[in-house]
Amino acid sequence: MRVLLAPLGSHGDVHPFLGLGLALRARGHEVHFITSAAFRGLVERNGFPFAPVGTEEDYDALTRDPDLWHPSRSLRAILGRSERLVRFMRDGYKHIAEQYRPGETVLVAGALAFWARVANEKPGIPLATVHLQPGVIPSSADPPEFASLRMRAWWPRWFRSFLFWFGDHCVLDPLIRTVVNDFRRGLGLSPVRRVFGKWVHSPQLMIGLFPQWYGNAPDWPPQTRLAGFVRYDQAGSAPVPPAVETFLTDGEPPVVVTFGSAMRQGKPYFAAAAEACTILGKRGLLLARGGDQIPADLPPTVRHADYAPFSEVFPRAAAVVHHGGIGTCAQGLAAGVPQLVMPLAFDQPDNARRLERLGVGARVWPKRFTGPAVAAALRGLLSSPAVAARCREIAGWTGLGNPADEACRLIESLAGRDLRPAGGVRAEA
Repeated sequence: MRVLLAPLGSHGDVHPFLGLGLALRARGHEVHFITSAAFRGLVERNGFPFAPVGTEEDYDALTRDPDLWHPSRSLRAILGRSERLVRFMRDGYKHIAEQYRPGETVLVAGALAFWARVANEKPGIPLATVHLQPGVIPSSADPPEFASLRMRAWWPRWFRSFLFWFGDHCVLDPLIRTVVNDFRRGLGLSPVRRVFGKWVHSPQLMIGLFPQWYGNAPDWPPQTRLAGFVRYDQAGSAPVPPAVETFLTDGEPPVVVTFGSAMRQGKPYFAAAAEACTILGKRGLLLARGGDQIPADLPPTVRHADYAPFSEVFPRAAAVVHHGGIGTCAQGLAAGVPQLVMPLAFDQPDNARRLERLGVGARVWPKRFTGPAVAAALRGLLSSPAVAARCREIAGWTGLGNPADEACRLIESLAGRDLRPAGGVRAEA
C-alpha cells in the first residue's frame, strides 16, 4: 500500500516517523513524507519521496521565537500565527490529495497536522493519528501535567473533565478554530469545535508510540492502541563525531546535557549544567546546535558538539540532563541512565512526572535551574542504588518486542478502509 507520513514539529517529532517509514518500507510498502520543508535533507537522505509543508523560514522563525519555550505562551507561538497555519493547511492538504490512490492509501499523521484529519473526512483517506507521548491525550482518570496547570489527585473527576472542556473552548480553539474551519468551509465541510481536544484524533485509529508501562488510562478513546517507543536518531547515517568519540573514550562517563533540537535560547541552562559538572567533579558533554547559546568559557572538562546520536552516547553517560522531550526520555530509558529534567512547556512536565514515578529521574524547574541546584539533584540521582537498579530494570523493558513492527501492523489494518467523503460533520459539544 501507499503510506503518507505527515509528522509536524522538531527533530524529536520527525525521527520516530522516520523509524516507522523505514519499517514500513522494509515490509514492502511505498512510503512518502509530507512535513516541514526544514526536513527535506533528512528525509531524502533516507531515500523517501518528500513534499514540503511551509518553508524553511517558517521553521527557523518558530525556533527563534523566545515564546516557544514559555510555559504559558508556547502554544500561541506554535498555533497563533494564522498566516503560517494557513500555509501549512493549504500545502499539507494539497500534497495529500495529489498522492491519494483510493483503496491503496493510508495516512499516518501527528496531532498538529490538522490537514490530515481534514483529508480523513474529505476525500476520506484512512487515518492513523500518532501520539508520541501520553500527555497529549486528555484523561480525567490520569490527567497529564502541564507547566501552567498541575491537576491534583484529590480533585473530583468531573472538575478535571471541566478543565479540559474549558481549555479547549477558551484557550486552544481561539488559536486555531478560525483557520481550521475557514479551510473546511472551502471544502464544503461544516465547522468543528474542540479542535485539538477531540476532533484532531482519528476516529479510526490512534497509535501511541510509547509502552503501556509509560502511560495508559482507562478513559482514552476506544480506538487507541499502544505500540511502544520507536527510537530513531540517525545512528549509522550520522555517526558520533571523532572528537566526541575521543572524549567519551578518554575518561569517566560524562554528564550529557541537551535541551532539544529546537532550542535556541539555552545559554543560561547550559552554563548552569556546566557549573554543576564542575561542582561535582564530573566531565560534561553539551549536545546542541552551536552559536550564542553555548557559553564561550566552558571548563576544560566540559565539551560541546552540535550533534551525536543519543543511542550511541547515552549508554556511555553517567546521567542525562535534558528538557523532557519524549524522544530524549525514551533514549535515556533504553540506555539505563538517570535523567534530570528541566521541563519548560508542552508535554515536558508530564514526561518529567512519569520519569519520577518510574523511579529513574528527577526534575528542576527552569527558575531554579542553577549550578548548585543541578549539582544537588544530580548528586542524589548518581548516589542512589535504588535509582541505578531501577534504570537497569526499565532498560530491559524497553528491549522487549518490536514497537516499529507493531505500529506497522496497526497501520496495515487500515488498508482499504476508505471513508465515504463527508459533506458535513457535526460539531463537538
